[in-house]
Amino acid sequence: MKNILLYIGRLWACLFSPKMAYYLSQISNYLYTGYYCAQFKKWGQRSLVKKRWSHLKGAECIEVGDDCTFSQNCELTAWTSYREIKYQPSIIIGNGCTFRQRVHITAINKIQIGDHLLTGNDVLISDNNHGVIEKKDLQINPQDRSLSSKGEIIIGNNVWIGDKACIIGKVTIGDGAIIGANSVVTKDVPAYSVVAGVPAKLLKQL
Repeated sequence: MKNILLYIGRLWACLFSPKMAYYLSQISNYLYTGYYCAQFKKWGQRSLVKKRWSHLKGAECIEVGDDCTFSQNCELTAWTSYREIKYQPSIIIGNGCTFRQRVHITAINKIQIGDHLLTGNDVLISDNNHGVIEKKDLQINPQDRSLSSKGEIIIGNNVWIGDKACIIGKVTIGDGAIIGANSVVTKDVPAYSVVAGVPAKLLKQL
């Protein structure tokens, strides 16, 4: 059986060169993007989704600028309701942003991202939590707690967010900031600075 599969793989390689496979993949990406872009409040020119969404919810509350790229298995969720509670979320993404694989952006309040954001893989940007840190909430199944938000998240232009970083709560990140890999950002980040750690701390500012 293994030999048969190897033979099929070799035959596939003969029929489809890497260049041909790339073009077929691009065609698939454009078809997929075309299918979903009409659901969004705004979808910019030349913006592209590669392969598929991991989870897409509330697209009517999401604006995407021009020339943005979402890699495989990104998740965008704008929660208009959860456990029968209504919310008014807004996710606004600027121009020229690149989101690597498995980026998760979720809002019940507001997340605004400037132009030319670059993320690593597995980044979380969330303005909400399941419940609040009070004993009565902690005694409830997390999935049954209502969503809560401390405030909006604002990310400036030309920001770089490293792999597996988390941006949580009411936070403003200034232009040109760099967020180190595996960092947890819970406080404002000055423009043209480098932060890293859990929680993220200022390492350098220009």
